[in-house]
Amino acid sequence: MKMILRRLASSCLSLFILVALVFFLAHLTPGGPAYSILGQKATPESVAQLNQRLGLDQPLLKQFGLWIWHLLHGELGYSYLLNRPVGQLLWVYERNTLIFYTVSIIISTALSIALGLIQGVWFGRWPAKLIGAFQLGFYALPPFFVAAMLILWFAVDVHWLPASGIIDLRDPHAGIASFAAHLVLPVTTVSLLTVSSLSRYFGEAVHEELGKDYVRTARAKGVSFASILFRHVMRNALRPLITILGLSFPYIFTGGVIVESVFNYPGLGWLMWRSALSQDYPILIAIVLVIGVLTVLGNLLADLVNGLLDPRASYE
Repeated sequence: MKMILRRLASSCLSLFILVALVFFLAHLTPGGPAYSILGQKATPESVAQLNQRLGLDQPLLKQFGLWIWHLLHGELGYSYLLNRPVGQLLWVYERNTLIFYTVSIIISTALSIALGLIQGVWFGRWPAKLIGAFQLGFYALPPFFVAAMLILWFAVDVHWLPASGIIDLRDPHAGIASFAAHLVLPVTTVSLLTVSSLSRYFGEAVHEELGKDYVRTARAKGVSFASILFRHVMRNALRPLITILGLSFPYIFTGGVIVESVFNYPGLGWLMWRSALSQDYPILIAIVLVIGVLTVLGNLLADLVNGLLDPRASYE
């Protein structure tokens, strides 16, 4: 409990600095939401009137103080372009991202553990080398390229899967089956890229644990290799994997901006990209705040799970 309280206390200042930087940098960029609402051909007079109505003509420090005041009262602001409270928008888009990335993380974690065990046990042999070659290849590929190739092969060439969106709008009876079909390509993209990094770390951890003294001692006492692998080695090797998953925890909620943009998937990452293009400051700042908070929570969750896996772990 003391570790959790210390971590939360030290993270408050970091979150405040993060939000402040994003707030001022976003407001200092050329243009503004007035041009996105009125169009690039809007007259200076109409832009000035809209900025006055939105409160964007006030000093930045005053705007920041008002935003902090509303935040302390549970209000994340109001979207300039979508004319809706930011909190409602975040929930609507977050549901899609939550489903998308939860499925991706479950699949990629299971595959990473399976491939990592093969690499660790057969270290230096051809199965481990073959897996390592695929890991290196996918790790070097950018997400937009993998997404584009999957769309080209499975949506354009063979027409097996939809290329974008979340449901088939042309089908009035579109339901769970249509939603699941639209998830296949985005989930595959994220899973391939995630497995390429997670399985490599887990495989190295398994190989390192297999070379330790307690494994040799257990084998000398006649304990079966399967029992050592799954009861002891795997438990210790999961710690670095849990740490990496904790760092990636915010992406479960914020989504991948690139992946969601390529597939036109209406998630929080897609909303963040659109808000940045249109300079919709309240949405952009709120999403950054969510990312910061979830980064802290993800690290705390990883520390707690690692503490359960290894009670000897200490946190300073």
